[in-house]
Amino acid sequence: MGRVIAIVNQKGGVGKTTTAVNLSAGLALGGHSVLLIDADAQCSATSGYGIRLAEEEPSTYDVILGHATPADAARTTMLPSLRVVGASRDLVGAEIELVSVENRERRLREALATVRGAYEFILIDCPPSLGLVTLNALTGCDSLLIPLQCEYYALEGLTALLETVALVRDSLNPELAIEGLLLTMYDGRNTLCRQVAEDVKGHFRDKVFRTVIPRNVRLSESPSHGLPALLYDPGSRGALAYGELAREVAGEATDDVD
Repeated sequence: MGRVIAIVNQKGGVGKTTTAVNLSAGLALGGHSVLLIDADAQCSATSGYGIRLAEEEPSTYDVILGHATPADAARTTMLPSLRVVGASRDLVGAEIELVSVENRERRLREALATVRGAYEFILIDCPPSLGLVTLNALTGCDSLLIPLQCEYYALEGLTALLETVALVRDSLNPELAIEGLLLTMYDGRNTLCRQVAEDVKGHFRDKVFRTVIPRNVRLSESPSHGLPALLYDPGSRGALAYGELAREVAGEATDDVD
């Protein structure tokens, strides 16, 4: 059975989608079969792989509402072992439509049960909110990967997220685990960045990934080319860091992490 990991943080601009796109690419390049589900109505993970869904093509919206299966909606990518279930703007309406749906928190979990055996990793790029779509991801996943930007407000909102995780464990997904906290946009020349990283590691200890994602222009450029940074510029610092993160997530990390 494949591992389902939701990449979540209700605070925007922390590198969540960048992580979803590049971690999925890193795992695929490492020989793992991967399904990436874009659950954000901004569709950034979808466009990050150069995918443009036609109006009639099934999307994450159709999967959550039960109009299509993940297998129906999965699109091929430039990486043979990676497929993407793309998002559409319809996901905005899903928050409202799900309110009156039976078992509304478990729709994605039920859909993913049909493809868990086909992939080693299923990654979910969540929207920057704690609404019903994110709740579906929390209920449907095995663990959470939480990106945190190395800035003053890094921990802002994390308490609310962890409280939500506790509630989900109590009522919907008792096995929900924290895969890890990922420090992103790190600049070692910046004193505040270093202090935030030290504080997070000191507080959360082994829950923080050893890999740290640097601030890197190639990570910002690659989405405009419809490519993950690992394909756009494999030798860039950002791409190398996400390659190391993929090995860490897969349990294959080396000892030379910054």
